Amino acid sequence: MSISMIYPFLILFFLFLIVIFYYNRLVRAKNMVQEAWSGIDVQLKRRYNLIPNLTETVQAYAKHEKGLLEEVARIRTQCMQAKEVGEQSRAENALTQSLKSIFALAEAYPELKANQNFMELQKNLVEIEDQIQLARRYYNGSARDYNIQVESFPGLIFAKFFSFKSREYFEIELATQREVPQVKFS
Repeated sequence: MSISMIYPFLILFFLFLIVIFYYNRLVRAKNMVQEAWSGIDVQLKRRYNLIPNLTETVQAYAKHEKGLLEEVARIRTQCMQAKEVGEQSRAENALTQSLKSIFALAEAYPELKANQNFMELQKNLVEIEDQIQLARRYYNGSARDYNIQVESFPGLIFAKFFSFKSREYFEIELATQREVPQVKFS
C-alpha cells in the first residue's frame, strides 16, 4: 500500500474524530442543561409543597379572602403541569404575583403577621426563593454555554445534523423581591 493511498484514510479518520469530538461536546452541554433544570425542578417542588401550608395558615385568619387563596391554588396547579421552560416561566411569574398578594394580605391582619407558623413559612419561602435563584442562575449559565455551542461555527453544523436545538432561558420574578421605591423630588 502506497503513501498516497493512506492519505484519504487519514483524512477520513481525522474527520471522524472531529465529528465525535463535537458530538460529545454537544451531548455534554445538553446533559449539563438537563442537570441544571433538575436543580430548578427540585426547588420549585419545595416551593409547591410549602404553598398549601402557607394558604392554610392565611385562611385561618382571613376567612373572607377565599378567592385569593383559591387563585393561588389554581396557579400552583398550572405551575406543576407546565411542560416547557417558557410555559413554566410564565406560570411561575403568575404564582409569584399571587404570593405577593398573600404577603400584602398579611399586612392587613396584624395577628396573622405575628403568627409564629406564618413567620416560619415566610422564612422558609425566602430560603426556597434564594435556592430557586441560585438554581436559575446555574441553569441559565448552562443553557448559555450550550446555546453558544449550538449556534456558533463549526458546532452549528453538527448541532443541525444531530438535531440539537437551542434552549430557552428560565426567567422568573421572585416572591421575595420588592418593587424599587420611586423617589421624587419636587
